[in-house]
Order: sequence, then C-alpha cells, then structure tokens
Amino acid sequence: QLQLVESGGGLVQPGGSLRLSCAASGFSLDYYAIAWFRQAPGKEREEVSCISSSGGRTNYVDSVKGRFTISRDNAKNTVHLQMSSLKPEDTGVYYCAATIFVSATCWVGMDEYDYWGQGTQVTVSS
Repeated sequence: QLQLVESGGGLVQPGGSLRLSCAASGFSLDYYAIAWFRQAPGKEREEVSCISSSGGRTNYVDSVKGRFTISRDNAKNTVHLQMSSLKPEDTGVYYCAATIFVSATCWVGMDEYDYWGQGTQVTVSS
C-alpha cells in the first residue's frame, strides 16, 4: 500500500501555530522531493513549500516566507510543515505530495507529483 497521510490540521486563531505532518507508507521518502500544497475555499490549489530529497534545498511561496518552515526526517519517513503567525488567508486544505523528479530549486510543478495525500483542513479564524 502506497500512500501519504497528512495530520496536524485544525482550527486556530490568527497568530497561532500548527505543525503539519506528512507520513509515507509503503515506500521510502528518501528519494523524493516533497511539497505542501493548499487549496483555499474558492481558489486554485497552490504550492506552498517544497523540500528536496536531501533536505538541503527548500522553497516557499512569498506569502508564507518567514512564517512556515518545511523539514524532513527521513529516519521517520515523515515531512513536516511548521506554520506560525497564521493568518485567515492561510485557511484551506493542505496536501503533501511526493515526486522523484529532480530540479535545481525543488519546485517542479504540480503535474510532476506522483503521490498525494488526502489533505488536512487548516482553519484560521477568530
């Protein structure tokens, strides 16, 4: 069974924090670049952050820079997204995705991702 499972979502107030986790089952994440995507209500899915297979390269969409941190723990076959200073516009369903495609930046485009999780809801509201 090959799957990615997200966890850690929930309801938080603006300014709060959440730590999302993406755990792989059935395969090792060691050779995959991982990205977090989110889809806000009424909006297109957007790539939020990515991390290379080695963990040595990360990228973030401008709107989350300085607030979100992506990391990976290959020993636990898990990737995390630490989200701080959350804003209402961060609300959405967050998905993790894995790709074997290698790029210089770790951004590879949504169509390049081979595995997707089911998503976890993040709601930022007072």
